[in-house]
Amino acid sequence: MIGGSLRRADRSPEGRPRPAAAGATGLTEQPGPATDPHVQDPRIYVGRFAPSPTGPLHLGSLVAAVGSFVDARHHGGKWLVRIEDLDTTRVVPGCSDSILRTLENFGLWWDGAVEYQSRQTERYTHALESLQSRGLTFECSCSRREASNTGDTGYPGTCRGGPTQPGPTATRFRIPDVADMRFEDLVQGPCEFESRSLGDFIIRRRDRVLAYQLAVVVDDARQGITDVIRGADLLASTAWQIVLQRALGCATPRYGHLPLVVEPQRGKLSKSRRAVAVDTRGAAPQLIAALQLLQHAPPGELERASPSELLAWAANVWSLHRLHGLREVRPPS
Repeated sequence: MIGGSLRRADRSPEGRPRPAAAGATGLTEQPGPATDPHVQDPRIYVGRFAPSPTGPLHLGSLVAAVGSFVDARHHGGKWLVRIEDLDTTRVVPGCSDSILRTLENFGLWWDGAVEYQSRQTERYTHALESLQSRGLTFECSCSRREASNTGDTGYPGTCRGGPTQPGPTATRFRIPDVADMRFEDLVQGPCEFESRSLGDFIIRRRDRVLAYQLAVVVDDARQGITDVIRGADLLASTAWQIVLQRALGCATPRYGHLPLVVEPQRGKLSKSRRAVAVDTRGAAPQLIAALQLLQHAPPGELERASPSELLAWAANVWSLHRLHGLREVRPPS
């Protein structure tokens, strides 16, 4: 997570902003937001759900999946699934297949082939080399403890002039000296990050594994993602990703961060002992619970509806404005 505080300004007028203008990317030969002129057309919508195969889907991740799926279907768009398995040390064997089966059982059918980050490392390396060739990165020998011991500010730039210690290094993206980062979130409204709180961030770890922030930007650009609807726990990462998009000449998608499902004690559900896997044998009742948390409670006549009927109803009445400003929701005890 990004150090420092996020400031949320007054809410924006109704309506979705268009993606930021794109430059020339050169990430791959395939068309993406930076080269496809249709991305700027508000009639074009490509969303995605990108789970990490480190455990089964629980209620919190189901809410994120349902929110992104229904938003895509409401806008007549595509919904892609990408497995974020870049950090193979955390991958649970068989978990990717389990997640996909769960999505199917809940009627969350995706468009196109499922993509896996672990098969895209060459693309990430190409993007890294592009940033390195332009002097936008530096090697850092700081330990995690040294780098995080900075209070409310981000990484202090200790190694900007070169590693201060011998041994393995991580690669950091050099944050430009610019004004505070501002962007419009479809759910949370206008958001602003203080530039000093962003800090130079890691895009390749000490163990040479390419980091999430770089991979997700490359993937979203290559797949032509126009709308990212995800959990509010990733809101802070958005500023880093926008900075990278600008550096790589990629279009910036529209972002909407759904409220996080938390326990009564405000702990994140995924960190709770009660964050059990969703039961696919009772898909419809759990889908109703997810829609209720998304402020779209189905009417009583749909109590016995199938998952496909529930999702079709939700896509018809869906409005992100019902969620405006909500950061957290709590399931019934």
